[in-house]
Amino acid sequence: MDLLALADFNLVARHGGFGRAARAAGRPKATLSRRVADLEQSLELRLFERGTRSLKLTEEGRALFERTGALLAELDETVTAIASGGERPRGPLRISAPLYFAQAGMGKLAAGFALKYPQVRLEITTEDRVVDMIEEGYDLIIRVNPSSDENLIGRIVLRDRLVVVANPRLARPTDNVPVAAVIRRAGDRGPVWSVRSAAGRSGIAVDPVLSLSSLFMVRDAVRAGVGVGRLPISLVERDIRDGTLVHWGDIDGPEVELWALYPSRRLLSARVSAFLDYLKEAFPTGTSQDLSAFVAT
Repeated sequence: MDLLALADFNLVARHGGFGRAARAAGRPKATLSRRVADLEQSLELRLFERGTRSLKLTEEGRALFERTGALLAELDETVTAIASGGERPRGPLRISAPLYFAQAGMGKLAAGFALKYPQVRLEITTEDRVVDMIEEGYDLIIRVNPSSDENLIGRIVLRDRLVVVANPRLARPTDNVPVAAVIRRAGDRGPVWSVRSAAGRSGIAVDPVLSLSSLFMVRDAVRAGVGVGRLPISLVERDIRDGTLVHWGDIDGPEVELWALYPSRRLLSARVSAFLDYLKEAFPTGTSQDLSAFVAT
């Protein structure tokens, strides 16, 4: 197979069109079109569905792009590293991170990583949705309690737990009387939050009176006395210690795990390995105390 033609195919697939690929690479559009057509002829496969105004990968084209795009990037990175005389990380690194972790520490992490590895062009996007790493071009995704995926492997970065907290002035109700609650999303609505405490397991009936899109916003509203909140201990550990918030118990459920994930069929690039090592340095024990201390400093 012609590797140059394969590289041109990946260039066009990544940019979604011959014109955009030509402008991005500074190459003639006609040359890219001819090289892709030659590749299709050699494989006896149609890789793109060509419309008058659109270009779409066929099923075979998508499979080829997913399987070869990362390998070509690694090959290019290896050649660059050898030519420069070392394995110093360089080049683009795209990461997707969940909202809370991004707000809590990703800015500080990204700045420290950029200072340590100035030849890496780091790009971080914040989103809680499930992303397609290959389709959307991510090198690494960070997710909370991700579902199993045979195409992804990774490691746990942090462990956390959810707790119920309230302003000290808010009295804990008895006889299952609902208490005002500040929630982040519909799944927090209840109507009863099961909690564990020194006294055993119990339920807290809640009446959601305020819904906010950020855990930091929820914490601030709970601090103000609007109602109880269900929050990561890493976010409110200092408040509990200082008496700003009162701990009503731990949410009775699975532990919160933050994972760093990458495609299982890829060798780890120097950039991804360096970022994973940097996460380990930042959170050496992988506990909520690590994140709490990181945010505090």
